[in-house]
Amino acid sequence: MKKNTPIVKAKKTERLFTPVTNVVEEIRVMQSHGDKPIFSYKAGGKDATISYAEFVTRIEHVCVGLQNAGLAGKRVALLSETRPEWFATYFAILLTGGVAIPMDKELAAKEIANFLAIAEAEGLVFSEGLTEKATIEEHPTLRIRIAMDAKPEDAAEGTISLLPYCTFVDNDGAFVYPETVDNNTMCEMLFTSGTTGTSKCVMLSQKNVFSTVSAACQSVPFTPDDVVLSVLPIHHTYELAVDLAAMNYGIHVCINDSLRRVLPNIKKYRPTGLVLVPLFVETMYKKILSEAKKKGKDKAINVGAKLTRAGRKIGIDLRKKVFAEIQETFGGRLQKIVCGGAALNPKLIRAFDDFGIAVYEGYGITECSPLIAVTPYYARKFGSVGPAVSSCEARIAGDDVGDKGYIEGEIQVKGDNVMLGYYANDEANAGAFTEDGWYRTGDVGYMDDDGYIYITGRIKSVIVLENGKNVFPEEIEEYLAEVEGIAECVVVGRKAENSDAIILTALIFADVAKIPEGGTAEELQVSIEKQISAINKKLPSFKQIRKVEFRETEFEKTTTRKIRRNLVK
Repeated sequence: MKKNTPIVKAKKTERLFTPVTNVVEEIRVMQSHGDKPIFSYKAGGKDATISYAEFVTRIEHVCVGLQNAGLAGKRVALLSETRPEWFATYFAILLTGGVAIPMDKELAAKEIANFLAIAEAEGLVFSEGLTEKATIEEHPTLRIRIAMDAKPEDAAEGTISLLPYCTFVDNDGAFVYPETVDNNTMCEMLFTSGTTGTSKCVMLSQKNVFSTVSAACQSVPFTPDDVVLSVLPIHHTYELAVDLAAMNYGIHVCINDSLRRVLPNIKKYRPTGLVLVPLFVETMYKKILSEAKKKGKDKAINVGAKLTRAGRKIGIDLRKKVFAEIQETFGGRLQKIVCGGAALNPKLIRAFDDFGIAVYEGYGITECSPLIAVTPYYARKFGSVGPAVSSCEARIAGDDVGDKGYIEGEIQVKGDNVMLGYYANDEANAGAFTEDGWYRTGDVGYMDDDGYIYITGRIKSVIVLENGKNVFPEEIEEYLAEVEGIAECVVVGRKAENSDAIILTALIFADVAKIPEGGTAEELQVSIEKQISAINKKLPSFKQIRKVEFRETEFEKTTTRKIRRNLVK
């Protein structure tokens, strides 16, 4: 029997954006926003703001700089924190017919050099704080290293300053935009998360990048009046895509300067919207509960939630009044959060909804630029990532019926957002697409009768039991996320002693902050194990946790705060 998720409805509003297909069209839209602020950020320890008009002029100057430096039409890597100079250089690379290669600033210098060699980068534009990582000697492809913010006299040895190159020498000081843009040629190279040996280099075209921008604008309820805080690393295609969409809208983007300062910066800039990964949403929720408990108001949250839910059923919304203190924690204006990158516990979506903050869960993958689906703001289903966005189609491959009564199998995608392929990797390309041209995401899920997608796991992480049943650890981890005292967990399959049986094992990093005053770590572990036993009673026998192992350190994560499963032992 099929199990359907109820729809949470809201008013559908007109989307105020201009569809774009390439970088020239995007910049023309940005020019139309004129003197509106595009970025607020820290520069030299001081607060700074730049308008859309000023920023477009800066892009044009960087274009001239790249041309004068001999990098127009070349492959140029970007190594920097999130800052206006990063965006200006990114746009300039695309405008001058080149290929942008966003690099993860957290990588070691050796890994950066290796990735640049794989992508055959000729230029590297970097920020002053990353000079040491950008110092690469005798590189097989790299010709020019450019400091994006250094004065000529301060540029490190073997490095040039971009500033003197950004001088107009022709055309009476006016940058000449290209008359035509080939939307189908490669404009961006991105490395998937992993070590240098396992990462693949994804090739994206302008059609890929900007079809995603238009799809994002069409799918989420942002407006030109919104203010957002850019939190996630800019080299990641998820953050870049949403920032490009924000610029299309004419949104004011405030740049977070440190992960330690996310909450202070939320209070400072008072955003109306955020784009996050689940770990940040979980952290925000834990902060709310922790503060409420300290003030003896934790029970009041539950009472307030019941009260406001009842009021909303008869058309009275009291959330702003009842949860004014919680809303003030996030600046007092926060209305919506877009969350992607990993599965989010539906209970958190309901909790934030109680506070008057709507959470819209989305789904994407680097190879799809990255957006595939997002839950509609006017018809949400908690626990679903929504139907496919306008730039693509999605299907479920397989014929096995899952627990919910729907066909469960690999999620496959076809559309304008799907990559050109992996660079110089015939083997990976051969396995990436089906015979009829659909991209194989490697994610497993099902689609309900309304076309809403539900993700249940990854093909690579599936645990095959001795009876042939498949268990997706992500599904079990959702249950464990509700256990009081667990900070992080990963479910793996371990071989039982003296048999070939595979037993589900929970690897747990406990939250020591949950140890009560006078308590011990051992007592917390006992409490966790009791809660897991209670969860087991609700699960089919083959999905039950049979063993628990505690660890003393956090799991290693990517820069978007996802646990690196391939390193879990």
